[in-house]
Amino acid sequence: MIKHRGFPGRLPGSDFQFTLRRANPKGATPLVARERYRDRRPADKRADAAFAAALWEHFGDAPFERGNLDAGRLAWLFGREVLPYDDPFDPADYEARLILDVEALSRAFPEAME
Repeated sequence: MIKHRGFPGRLPGSDFQFTLRRANPKGATPLVARERYRDRRPADKRADAAFAAALWEHFGDAPFERGNLDAGRLAWLFGREVLPYDDPFDPADYEARLILDVEALSRAFPEAME
């Protein structure tokens, strides 16, 4: 599992985790797209926006490995702003490559692109 050096580990001042410390010996948690409902808490929305901004700042529009990025946090963006890059895509692989959908990211989180 690649560790993305310089990527924030969590949202400052909160318990919202962005990265993992070590790989799960049982295998990676599969990525699944979670529905973002309109009535989510403001703190959850801030965490999504901060994570999206960190992804944009760290990777831009280039493909990247999932590595130590938290599956739970990725799931809120997966299938919309974060898309599979490889075909076939293995959602339970730390080496699976992802890519940001720049258009979707700028629509959902315009402040992340600044």
